[in-house]
Amino acid sequence: MTKAKTPLKLHAFDAARCLHGEEAIAEYMTAALEADDPDLLLLALADVARAKGMARVAKDAGLGRESLYKALTPGAKPRFDTIIKVARALGVKFTAQPTSAT
Repeated sequence: MTKAKTPLKLHAFDAARCLHGEEAIAEYMTAALEADDPDLLLLALADVARAKGMARVAKDAGLGRESLYKALTPGAKPRFDTIIKVARALGVKFTAQPTSAT
């Protein structure tokens, strides 16, 4: 006779729990930027902000906590200066590289 197996409990993946250290954060942000998807970039910024603490990031960026949440919601259209402030508060910077000619 076989024993009934207990069903597995799956939890939603939370990238913020995996972002330990500046290198991991930089790699994650680089991958998000390379995807050329504005909503993915906002999601990645939000993940990193949650990993570092939303209240602290909001304060360092000069934003209210609620404003930070709204700005980083997929579908939001935050101002470019807001994105730059958040990136600085997260300890990351955006750089430009030439695209390869094809």
